[in-house]
Amino acid sequence: MAQNSKSTPVWHDTVLDSEQPKAPIKIGIATGIGALLWLGPYLGVNAVLLPAKVEQIIPSQKAQVVALLASAAMIVATLANIVIGGFSDLTRSRWGRRTPWIIIGSVGSLITLAWFNMSGSVPMMVISWSCYQIFLNAIVAPLLAFLQDQVAPQHRGTISSIYAFGYVIGQYGGQVVGAQFLGHVGTGILVMGFLTLLSGPVAAMIVREPSSKGMPKKSFTFNMFLQNFIFPLHNAKDFYLALFGKMMINTATTAIMGYQLYILSDYINLNTAGQQKYVSIISMILMVTAIVMSISAGPVSDKMHSRKVPVFIAALLVAVGVIFPAFTNASWSMLVYGLLAGLGMGIFFAVDQALNLEVLPNPQTAAKDLGILNLANTGSQILGPIVAAAIVTAAHGSYFGIFPVCAGLALVGGVLILFVNEHRDVQNQQEKAED
Repeated sequence: MAQNSKSTPVWHDTVLDSEQPKAPIKIGIATGIGALLWLGPYLGVNAVLLPAKVEQIIPSQKAQVVALLASAAMIVATLANIVIGGFSDLTRSRWGRRTPWIIIGSVGSLITLAWFNMSGSVPMMVISWSCYQIFLNAIVAPLLAFLQDQVAPQHRGTISSIYAFGYVIGQYGGQVVGAQFLGHVGTGILVMGFLTLLSGPVAAMIVREPSSKGMPKKSFTFNMFLQNFIFPLHNAKDFYLALFGKMMINTATTAIMGYQLYILSDYINLNTAGQQKYVSIISMILMVTAIVMSISAGPVSDKMHSRKVPVFIAALLVAVGVIFPAFTNASWSMLVYGLLAGLGMGIFFAVDQALNLEVLPNPQTAAKDLGILNLANTGSQILGPIVAAAIVTAAHGSYFGIFPVCAGLALVGGVLILFVNEHRDVQNQQEKAED
């Protein structure tokens, strides 16, 4: 969105470098805080409290039930990202295109998490967890679209780093907080729900999105439907390379994170107290190392004029980190994993959104397409446990195979990112879109 000399909002699909000499720091702060407040609670539940709740209800089939919940959630999250992202792009209201959706998503997330917390059977857990995915993704896709709407290309690495700072704290800090409630799982889930409730309102207050009533309205036609509510079909090769490359790198880490509790108990052979201790320590290592790298990697990528090289380096670090516990089941091997994977994911998250913005096929469908790309992050949180469950089941209960498979996923994902064309003339695309 650009503004004229009288500061009257004039809506465009994108912002040009010439229109934004200074980085819009508040957009980075808003999206970073918003990400922290939805991702932290989500992972506190998904990676720690959900497995603990499942173990309380049906311990003999805990791995299979976690995989079932993950499968249902992935299907729902995929559809929700596309549909809600599409409606966000088309929304015309006094509060803008994104704000109404992130508010609805925040309130709905609290309600559905409370429902999940009260669920005492597998079918009810599947239904409530799936509904939670709908509202959670009503926050995710529109929140990311603020970056496309209001950040010029020259600032995207820097703003992506600020976003990544909040994202990383949520990614790993949520598990630290969740681990503190392993003795009171129900209370922990409710706490996570109330934190999520803050995500949309806080981000909206910082951004103060202008009215979108003045934007052109689209008539409902078949072509409009194809453009706004399905996966992109044109000018999308780099889009899909980025999507699947990022998905594989993320899945390599989330497969381990999602089964971290079971790895510590059944592979590392720790008792309950030891599990709680190591979940907290590993999460802190992951968080601190990722924060350090996320702060610096984004601005460096702006100066390098490259996103894919940092992402490939990140994939290598993740691969080395996740293979390490395969060589020994000593507890310290998981600390080495945390150190190397944290460094890699810090670099990855710092340039993640900048890479996303540069492979968008059409700025007019930014929320929908960013929502799809974000499935590489949120979808991998769901896909990771599915992959881990398949490996454990195939190995008759052994967790050893998770580590080499995940290392391979990270390497393949990094190679796919190397094929992304970094020389797309994004600025010219924006100027054409404005014309």
